[in-house]
Amino acid sequence: MKITGARTEPFAAIRKRALARAGAQVVAREVAAPDSAAFLGLSEADMTPKVVEALKTLMTEIEDLRGEVAMLKLRLNEAQNLADMDVLAPVLNRRAFLREMKRVASFAQRYGSPASVVFFDLDNFKSVNDRFGHAAGDEALRAVAKRLQANVRESDLVGRMGGDEFAVLLAQADKETAVSKAQSLADAIRDQPVQFGEWSAPLHVSWGVREIEPGADPEVALTEADAAMFLKKRKSA
Repeated sequence: MKITGARTEPFAAIRKRALARAGAQVVAREVAAPDSAAFLGLSEADMTPKVVEALKTLMTEIEDLRGEVAMLKLRLNEAQNLADMDVLAPVLNRRAFLREMKRVASFAQRYGSPASVVFFDLDNFKSVNDRFGHAAGDEALRAVAKRLQANVRESDLVGRMGGDEFAVLLAQADKETAVSKAQSLADAIRDQPVQFGEWSAPLHVSWGVREIEPGADPEVALTEADAAMFLKKRKSA
């Protein structure tokens, strides 16, 4: 008996091996890949018990392979997510945040959609570390990250730029909207004191805003938001 089948990797090799075990001679040919026995070019007369058993084995192997592929994709997604997250706080790291800024800038260039970035700096953070230790300082950073995450939309992104510096990417927000949102975020951080052991204190942040122009360089936009934050902090000192 000669059986024709599609040369469709990676299942072709599995199909050939399974049918060979049933004593069938397999000839590969280029066809589309429909379902059922037509996929293998089999007629009703070809469906001997051995071939039927071989097909069952083939389908089991295919399902196993699909499961392995699905698990691999899941693990790759998990690895990608871990690579994008900050090591201390549950927000994006700087690399991932800049990548998303680039995507938003490209979107703005294509569709004329406004977006802004807000740069935050935790005030007097060194004194927290000096007085209460680095564990308290880490808790303060996590508290800032959580406050920011809890008070933005799902379409917005929060990232830690390093040390006590954070940034928020606001989609569909011009500068005026971003300024208002930045102040409300600063108020939310201040109004919820951080607790660490017996120590409890309000946190204060300074911020600066930069509207992301179409096609803007993410590094430049972030640096300009940082500069606006520094200027604002200096004026209020």
